[in-house]
Amino acid sequence: MDKIVYILFSMLISISFIGSVFFGIETKRDISGGKHRRWYLRPDATTVFYDSRRASLAAFFHFLTGLMLYGYLIPISLYVSIEIVKVLQCLFINQDQEMYYEETDRPSHARTSNLNEELGQVDTILSDKTGTLTCNSMEFVKCSIAGIAYGRGMTEVERALAGRRSDGPLENDGNLSDQPDDDGDTFYSRKPIKGFNFRDKRLMNGHWVNEPHSDVIQKFFRVLALCNTAVPEKDKESGEIFYEAESPDEAAFVIAAREVGFELFERKQTRISLHELDPETAKIFDRTYELLQVLEFSSSRKRMSVIVRSEENDLLLLSKGADSVMLERLSEGGRLFEAKTKDHVKRYAEAGLRTLVVAYREIGEDEYTIWEKEFSKAKATVTADRDVLVDEIADKIEKDLVLLGATAVEDKLQKKVPECIEKLAHAGIKIWVLTGDKMETAINIGYACSLLRQEMKQIIITLDTPEIEALEKQGDKDAVSKASLVSVTEQIRDGKSQLNSAKESSLTFGLVIDGKSLAFALDKSLEKKFLELALGCASVICCRSTPKHKALVTRLVKTQTGKTTLAIGDGANDVGMLQEADIGVGISGVEGMQAVMASDFAIAQFYFLERLLLVHGHWCYRRISMMICYFFYKNLTFGFTLFWFEAYTSFSGQPAYNDWYMSFYNVFFTSLPVIALGVFDQDVSARLCLKYPLLYQEGVQNILFSWPRILGWMCNAVLSSIIIFFFTTNSMINQAFRRDGQVVDYGILGATMYTCVVWTVNCQMALSINYFTWIQHFFIWGSTAFWYIFLVIYGSISPIVSTTAHRVLVEACSPSPLYWLVTLLVVIATLLPYFSYRAFQSRFRPMYHDIIQIHRRSEGAETEISGELPTSVWRKIHQLKEKLEQRNQ
Repeated sequence: MDKIVYILFSMLISISFIGSVFFGIETKRDISGGKHRRWYLRPDATTVFYDSRRASLAAFFHFLTGLMLYGYLIPISLYVSIEIVKVLQCLFINQDQEMYYEETDRPSHARTSNLNEELGQVDTILSDKTGTLTCNSMEFVKCSIAGIAYGRGMTEVERALAGRRSDGPLENDGNLSDQPDDDGDTFYSRKPIKGFNFRDKRLMNGHWVNEPHSDVIQKFFRVLALCNTAVPEKDKESGEIFYEAESPDEAAFVIAAREVGFELFERKQTRISLHELDPETAKIFDRTYELLQVLEFSSSRKRMSVIVRSEENDLLLLSKGADSVMLERLSEGGRLFEAKTKDHVKRYAEAGLRTLVVAYREIGEDEYTIWEKEFSKAKATVTADRDVLVDEIADKIEKDLVLLGATAVEDKLQKKVPECIEKLAHAGIKIWVLTGDKMETAINIGYACSLLRQEMKQIIITLDTPEIEALEKQGDKDAVSKASLVSVTEQIRDGKSQLNSAKESSLTFGLVIDGKSLAFALDKSLEKKFLELALGCASVICCRSTPKHKALVTRLVKTQTGKTTLAIGDGANDVGMLQEADIGVGISGVEGMQAVMASDFAIAQFYFLERLLLVHGHWCYRRISMMICYFFYKNLTFGFTLFWFEAYTSFSGQPAYNDWYMSFYNVFFTSLPVIALGVFDQDVSARLCLKYPLLYQEGVQNILFSWPRILGWMCNAVLSSIIIFFFTTNSMINQAFRRDGQVVDYGILGATMYTCVVWTVNCQMALSINYFTWIQHFFIWGSTAFWYIFLVIYGSISPIVSTTAHRVLVEACSPSPLYWLVTLLVVIATLLPYFSYRAFQSRFRPMYHDIIQIHRRSEGAETEISGELPTSVWRKIHQLKEKLEQRNQ
């Protein structure tokens, strides 16, 4: 909009300069050869403003007069009106009952009013997965201990994939699929436990003591009970223990340990107490561990460890973390179950489960004493690299681990997520998912939520290759880095060649890239090639992404494409991504309010994004665009009538209207209708916005606020001002206006022309509105009526105050039929060009909303749309679909 204001300011300077030049020429000619050309103006006895002997100086003062006279071209009040409209739009977003989540009693919340119109112009959505696409309500469902898989049942992702694939359910082995129990264990009919959906009689009710590796099972669940920061709290009424944990994952692990027989019931600053099941006596006894150190989880470490001292005075390091960092820290003797555990982890990931590897080691007293001194010293430092130093020291002791097994928790998809993503994709919006999950997990959840589709070809970029793994085992980091960069470059090149070869076909692509590859793809030498490949794909999934990766990817998309990006997340690790994007949407979930506090808009469920963008975004973009264009139109129409009148009066600087007419133009007579347009107008209903998501492309392509459209409104304003001025003057001047034969004077001409302007701009508003409410009728016709009321009241005041407006309506204009006839004919003539253009455009060159409106009318008449729409309309629909398909290829 700033560029338009610059154009209007340039126009103000130009017409003021033109007026001053012609005024200077006319003034200089008033005295020529001692003769007075316009003797009645007394050029020989005038002020400096009209001095013929100093015409240049007079022209300069006239230039300043022009700047003040035509100042109405600069829509200063537009900024105030836009702020009012945006605040009211936010109120509608906040009060939308369709975006109210009853379960948590959370409505949508617009935290800023500056980005309303950008909601209708989003080209790319970058989304977190956990807590955003999923509920972030973790349930412990399966585990692998000592190379044996425990837990039965099919996950939600498996069921979704089975329903979408024609080849039936996913292939599972006996330990990973739902199987009936031989003895009909009644445990499964017990009351559901939040965070625990584990079904396997081999571990429950103390049966784990009969398993071949019962000692490993004991250590496994002991790690789950101890390696956390959860705080147990007791319900005074029921006596049950519940846990306050930093994350849903942590709570699920502690609950799982409790249900198997390792209940965390007390936590002090230096002590942790458990109720443990004795494998020999099958009785519960209390066991206390001294807590020595907590090595906290971070996005860079991807693991958490605690160091405890048992009652037998053994020092134990208990650790859990991502398999990518845990397996490489195993000792040679601790890899006994590695192959089977890795296989189970892969299967769990394919089922859409979140996995962690569990391990431990015993520490010698001397080793711990030396390490503890270094660790305490590192924590006591106050330098900028303190965190890096602490992580390095922690890394020294987190080694030579003994593998116990792996956990698998399910994070179910939020409701309506697949339908929402599918609708957003049909709207032409590209969706990127940035997740910390394993590639297999991310791919299968991508299929489950419709981000990836069966007909879509996958382009996978990964560094999990035998060549890279071999170099990593050698320990040469420089060689690994060089080989990785070369590998990623080649894979990106291969992906682009696949895109180029499929340009002529309708094949769509989905890009999947892992965290290691993404780190190299974001290198300065590769980022543009990576972005070109990603933009050519319909969907993008970035796996094993850190918060830094998320922010960098968001910045890359925003800066390189120059289009509106939206980031959506729910946790603190998404804050960087939300702040980098043009629009940040926070989900008020279970991970706290960090994302919401850093966001521009807050919603409770991901599927509300569909309505936020396709309905409110589209409406806000259209309303603001129409409002700005109309504001320029009405101000230019008004301003140019002043210019034509000044030209008519030899560029004398005489205004065409009374001073109070001009002061009230943008305050009372035309301001409220434009605010009503910005708040209430709808080209189509909310239902049709969701039914026809292609309509959203009006905002993405910026059709309603493009330069051709802006210039079109400006030309319409200039044409309207010409028709109003010349039709009014030519039809009234030199005509008998009053009954006594008096002709039109300056006051009557100004009032008549002003009446035509008010009627024209308000009727132009009525033609532009698509959705009338009583409020719009009241503001449009009320503003017009108020002009007449104002004329009566203002004209009744003393002529010293009212000047040219004194009784101009009551005594001069209203009794004259010519006044009413001129007003009617001038308004019709002024509106006729726009009306003709819109009639032609909606029939033969329709915009997207015109097509939907014609479709709706034909459906209402119960006729076939093919018989109602011209061929050109159908051609436009197919062209739009082809453009979207080309964008997604």
